[in-house]
Amino acid sequence: MKLLPLLPTLEENLAIPLFKAEGQYLSMAVEYFQRIGYQPPWIGYYAEMDGHLVGSAAFKGISPDNSVEIAYGVFEAMQNQGIGTAICRQLVLLAQQTAPTVRITARTLPESNFSTRILTKNGFQLLGSVIDLEDGEVWEWEYR
Repeated sequence: MKLLPLLPTLEENLAIPLFKAEGQYLSMAVEYFQRIGYQPPWIGYYAEMDGHLVGSAAFKGISPDNSVEIAYGVFEAMQNQGIGTAICRQLVLLAQQTAPTVRITARTLPESNFSTRILTKNGFQLLGSVIDLEDGEVWEWEYR
C-alpha cells in the first residue's frame, strides 16, 4: 500500500485517472488545504493498493507548537482487512521521517470502535476527552 498525495487544485487531481471517481471527497479535501495552506507533506492523501484506491488519509496541517493531527478512512468495501491500521502506520512514519520531534495526535468518537483499535495497534495512547469545535466531545490520542 502507498499514499498518493493530493495536489493543490481540483483540476490537477482530476487529471489522475484513479482520482476521477472521488469528486465530492476530493473537492472537500482540496478546499480544506486551500483554506489552511498546502504544505507537503502535511496534506491529504489517497491510499492505493494493487492499482485501486482503498482509503484516504490526511494530516490536518502542522500547528505552531509542532504537533500534527492525523485522520484516515477506509472505503466501505475494503474495511476489516487491516488497511486502516496500515494507513495510520504510513502517516506516522511519514511524520517521523519529515519531523522526528513532531507530536502526532488523533481524535475519535468518545467510544471504543475500529478507529480506537487502529490507534492502539499503532502505539497511540488515549489522553482523554476534549471538545472539538466541529465535532463536540471527542477522545484525543497521542503517538508514544
